[in-house]
Amino acid sequence: MSPRQAERESAIPHPRETSLLFGHREAETALLTAYRSGRIPHAWLIGGPQGIGKATLAYRMARFVLAHGQPLAAAVQTAEDLAIDPDDAVARQVAAGSHGGLLTLERTANDRGVMRTVITVDETRETIAFFGSTAAAEGWRVCIVDTVDELNPNAANALLKILEEPPQRSLFLLVSQAPARVLATIQSRCRKLRLRSLTTDEVIGAAAAAADIPPTDLALREAAEASEGSVSRALTLLGGDALKLQQRTAALLARLPEVDPRDLHTLGESLGTSDRVALAAFVDGIDRWIADRLHADDANANQNLPRLARLSEVWEKIVRAARDTETYNLERKPLVFSVFGWLADATR
Repeated sequence: MSPRQAERESAIPHPRETSLLFGHREAETALLTAYRSGRIPHAWLIGGPQGIGKATLAYRMARFVLAHGQPLAAAVQTAEDLAIDPDDAVARQVAAGSHGGLLTLERTANDRGVMRTVITVDETRETIAFFGSTAAAEGWRVCIVDTVDELNPNAANALLKILEEPPQRSLFLLVSQAPARVLATIQSRCRKLRLRSLTTDEVIGAAAAAADIPPTDLALREAAEASEGSVSRALTLLGGDALKLQQRTAALLARLPEVDPRDLHTLGESLGTSDRVALAAFVDGIDRWIADRLHADDANANQNLPRLARLSEVWEKIVRAARDTETYNLERKPLVFSVFGWLADATR
């Protein structure tokens, strides 16, 4: 990772610290309208591609509810959006992760300091104690799951039990990059809210704000145009080398099921040994390619069920392998060979 990339990555705020939302006005209005009705659904499944602001919207909603605990209050009824003052006590507490009315489930580090690949059942069971505790300010308790895709099976079932019998004045905001893959019984208990990919200008605005760089930066515009509406993807590609790596990956994917070991060696070398940006660019390119294939085949799903099943299985294997590679800082080259081997088999 170049010093410039490292500086930008370290400067990207967590969604709980982000007060600005770019795009998604319709989704924000849907949440606000439901809340001010006084009959808001207790669980929402917020779906969409990676890096478009799903978690940012979830935290924005959480702050608003915790700051305005009475849906019928004048401040709620006249609000134009879910924004609250960043200097508000609730906003500061949420940003610091110290608000008693908010619980966040996300991947954490284990006892050795290594990031887990899933959200565990023990962590998910915290929701039982959380929702069984004394109500927070004005009675609302909010749980954000970022992401529900990372719940292991036992954790998903533990969450389901809470969703089946939700406490009064509870709100669950489940973030997902693949909502159709979420446990069907969880889906059935949620109001679905699908977020679109951002426009290039929206990506530029969000990425510029996140990384504190001018929106007129030419490299930023190039990365945004190649990001397909994802802020995180634009920030990953911003260094230039990552964009070239993704283009090289796309060229090899276009030749599948033919695979040239020499090209894979070269690609593996370009990933380095500990460059998180390069690994993210590689995995993201693979993910986009598979998503495109699945979308194309979905139009003729009845004739392409075997192909869809193979690609879905490979996608899950790649996600697990990539997480293990990043978590344990494994060599990148074996991952490259494994990924292209699986994809070659799936596309023959």
